[in-house]
Amino acid sequence: DHDLLREGIRARLADQTDITIIGEGSDGNDAVRLCKTLSPDVILLDISMPDKNGMEAAIEIRACTPATKILFISVFDDNEYVQEALRIGANGFVLKDVSKPEMLNAIRTVAKGATYLSANVTSQVNREPVSVFAPRKDYGLTCREEEVLSKIAKGLANKQIAYELSISVRTVESHRSTIREKTGGGNAAALALIAAEMGLN
Repeated sequence: DHDLLREGIRARLADQTDITIIGEGSDGNDAVRLCKTLSPDVILLDISMPDKNGMEAAIEIRACTPATKILFISVFDDNEYVQEALRIGANGFVLKDVSKPEMLNAIRTVAKGATYLSANVTSQVNREPVSVFAPRKDYGLTCREEEVLSKIAKGLANKQIAYELSISVRTVESHRSTIREKTGGGNAAALALIAAEMGLN
């Protein structure tokens, strides 16, 4: 919602031949409206905004333009914010002090369908290890689905998982879809958190 920040981001992206800015807004309502009319490949979304915050806007954007990749850029690095962003299906999360090279890397990474978390955000997500005494979460996964989830948590692509488990890529894709349905995990980063909860990583 701050003009100065938007101007700075625009200046950073202006000389990139593979990135085109097609719109900008100052609050969550603008974000939703612009996504509906412009269907951007990637949206940079702040969390703290007037009228409708970024989390609320992201939920609506996921519903109306599911192909749009959501990259949160925020001053908040609290574990609660990061996990909530991943839960609702965000593709990435970086802080407002992000360098230009990292911002460009984050945008290009999520545009390709991968998940990007800046290093300081990743440290927040991983700050509290799962206790060996904590009750193991049970999502009703089969042994094979747990194996696939464990590989996803390690960052392996479907083709790599298929090779390591001696199954087809199509079977891996089917397992991944079932795992998402059973656990509610929206993307690879969210599934990694679920794997940690289950003690699979």
